Amino acid sequence: MSRKPPDYELWLEATKTVKPLRARSRGPGAKLSGVPLPSKKPLKLPSTPHLHVPSPLHKPPPQITGLDRRTTQRLTRGQVEIERRFDLHGTGVEMARVNLLGFLRDAQAMGARNVLVITGKGDSPYSRHTLHGAGHFHAPERAGRLRRLVTEWFHEAEFRSLVAGFQPAHPKHGGGGAYYVRIRRIREER
Repeated sequence: MSRKPPDYELWLEATKTVKPLRARSRGPGAKLSGVPLPSKKPLKLPSTPHLHVPSPLHKPPPQITGLDRRTTQRLTRGQVEIERRFDLHGTGVEMARVNLLGFLRDAQAMGARNVLVITGKGDSPYSRHTLHGAGHFHAPERAGRLRRLVTEWFHEAEFRSLVAGFQPAHPKHGGGGAYYVRIRRIREER
């Protein structure tokens, strides 16, 4: 006894409404028959919603634009003066965020420009030291939780007003387990 699949009747019903395509000639000068030409009427686009424009009194914090070429080179070579250091080892995620924000605010208030934030490399079996290079920041084995979260925090509004840019540290300053952070200057209102 042959058993039909459960969707067999549905398949039969669907195939009743299908019409076969017309045969086309396959020569080099063949016309496409049965293919509708595009209409010459312009497409009507759906109306776009009104965008919210913030008032000039509430300016959004500046974006992290990165570092200029010269600063990046100096940081990559480890030729930068570290003005302050902050170590997040052994800190829980919630307290690490609060403490880091406080540290960066203090550093900005004191006029510091280059600080070192030490996150650690995490507990993965691959958290060994690798040579500093362009691809090591995104290496999949560098999966420490704080290391990943700190970079996400730097893009939040509270941190963007403090952080001008960041990049992984040179091996002599912690390599894959630390970041150089460039602090924004405080702009005086005129």
